[in-house]
Amino acid sequence: MEKAKGAPRRGAAFDRDWTQGSTVRNLLSLSWPMIVSNSLNMLGPTIDMVWVGRLGTASIAGVGVSGIAVMLMMAAMMGLFMGLRAMIARFIGAGNKEGANHVARQGFIISAAFGLVIASIGFFFAEQILILMGLEPDVVAEGAAYMRIMFIGALVMVFRMVCEAIMQASGDAVNPMRIAIFFRAFHVALCPFLVFGLWIFPRLGVSGAALTNVFSQSLGLALGLWVLFTGRSRLQLTLSKFRVDLNTIWRIVRIGLPASIMGMQQNLGQFVLMWLMVPFGTVAVAGHTLCQRVEMILFMPGVGLGIAAGVLAGQNLGARKPERAEKSGWLAAGMAEGLMLLCSLVILLWAEGIISIFNSEPGLVEIASTFLRIATVGYLVLGLVIVFMQCLSGVGDTLPPMLISLVIIWVVQLPLAYLLPRVTEIGVYGVRWGMVAGMLVGATAFVTYFRLGRWKRKQV
Repeated sequence: MEKAKGAPRRGAAFDRDWTQGSTVRNLLSLSWPMIVSNSLNMLGPTIDMVWVGRLGTASIAGVGVSGIAVMLMMAAMMGLFMGLRAMIARFIGAGNKEGANHVARQGFIISAAFGLVIASIGFFFAEQILILMGLEPDVVAEGAAYMRIMFIGALVMVFRMVCEAIMQASGDAVNPMRIAIFFRAFHVALCPFLVFGLWIFPRLGVSGAALTNVFSQSLGLALGLWVLFTGRSRLQLTLSKFRVDLNTIWRIVRIGLPASIMGMQQNLGQFVLMWLMVPFGTVAVAGHTLCQRVEMILFMPGVGLGIAAGVLAGQNLGARKPERAEKSGWLAAGMAEGLMLLCSLVILLWAEGIISIFNSEPGLVEIASTFLRIATVGYLVLGLVIVFMQCLSGVGDTLPPMLISLVIIWVVQLPLAYLLPRVTEIGVYGVRWGMVAGMLVGATAFVTYFRLGRWKRKQV
């Protein structure tokens, strides 16, 4: 690859050469802002649930099921961005900023097309999607109002996400973190006003929670574009020499498509798990929903460490340093495991208190806290699954993680989640034990594949 012209600005944290120096220090320096950013990015539905929880069980269930659909949409786009991240990281590692800039611009074209498709689906089919779940009419009404607004706002969300992906893959994790802090603070402040109609605002209920998401994401998008186009990140994007490059677009999609399928089928699996919960009643659905919100927060440190490991591994492969790339993955997995062990201990001791943050109805607290305690068995190995999944996808080796994920969900988790409540006496808790079994199988598969090292020879 040809070296890009122009020396980087000295002294900026995001201009650091991540292929040199201590791997531990590089991983920590790159991962902690990503952990913060990803935690805040995923905090939106959880913030909504804190306030929506005051509206009643039907609102909790409706927003919870709709939230899975929103996560399905986001997972599909984040999967496609894996191709973008992998290519940018390789170009940066090889010193070719011009190539990285060209890939980044093509990412915006993919985002525009994807956002328009998702907005159309949400506008026309929100109710039909929820009716297919077999939910009660009041749950469908609440969920459809939330889903429609969130899907129509998808165009804003995907553009903000592509700005973040570009910065992170280039080695700038600090600016995305600052942007995430700013727009999530705005979200936290505005949400109760639109949900409950405080001060001069109308009472919009679940629609207010969805609108708050769209408004805050719009603010994040504006800040992201400002950073990228004014040269305040590692890559300064311009529209000069801009052209639609179908070959590059296809390369991004070809690498990212397996990761996109992986993310979508994981969230589709969540839909099926929710469907398996429906016969046990609205309280079980609400309890499962609250557990998912808690798990979103728990997963974020592992996701941040995995993304950071993927960026480091991709840049080191671009610089032809495969040993450093592998070391990044193992270090990230070890750190994630330590964090998950600590979180599991906290859940075992204070599960009821955690659930009570969202809702204090005794029946709901009892079932949701039991769900969480069962899940801690899987959390013991979940750090391995999350980190290696993100790391392998981040270097562009997206097909094996997709295949492993398919096995976890469709061969292990869902069959067991269906059978255990029917062939044992544990009832609804069998659904959660099926999920745990999938985590254990996934950890074994990901560790085995990562150790084989075939991913180090992947070309993007």
